[in-house]
Amino acid sequence: MAHPKVGNLAPSFTLTNQKGEKVSLKDFRGQRVVLFFYPKALTPGCTTQACGIRDIKAELAKLNTVVFGISPDPVAKLQRFEDKHDLNFNLLSDEDHAIAEKYGVWDLKKFMGKEYMGIVRTSFVINEEGRLSQVFDKFKTSNHHELLIELLQSL
Repeated sequence: MAHPKVGNLAPSFTLTNQKGEKVSLKDFRGQRVVLFFYPKALTPGCTTQACGIRDIKAELAKLNTVVFGISPDPVAKLQRFEDKHDLNFNLLSDEDHAIAEKYGVWDLKKFMGKEYMGIVRTSFVINEEGRLSQVFDKFKTSNHHELLIELLQSL
C-alpha cells in the first residue's frame, strides 16, 4: 500500500482513545501532530517506542506538537498499556484497521516463516494546517523519539 502524499491533507479520522473518548484529527489544527502506528500494545518493541515518546512529552509541547499512538488493539488493552507504563499521550484504537489502511501501513508482514496482515511501524508528521509533512519508517524503536525530536526541530 502507498502512504498518503507529502503535501496533501492528512487523511482525517475519529478514533476512540484508551479512556473511551473520541479523538478527531481535525480538532488539532494549529498544532503539529505526530501519528505513530505500532503493531501491538504491551509488546517489547512497542513498549520501548511508547516509553521513548512518554519521556519527551515536555520537549514535544515546546515544539507545539501532540502525539497519537495508533494500533489495532481494543480500548481496554490500550488502557492497560497506559497504566502499566505511565504513558502520557493518547493511544487510539483502530480495531478494523481502516485508518491504518488510509495511511498505507496495513500490509503483508512476515515473522518466523508466517505471513499475515498487520501494521508496518511508521510515523507521520502533520503540520499546523493539517498537511502531511513527513513520513518515516526507517528507525529502531529505541531511538524513534530521538529522531522525532531532531526532525521536528528541523522543520
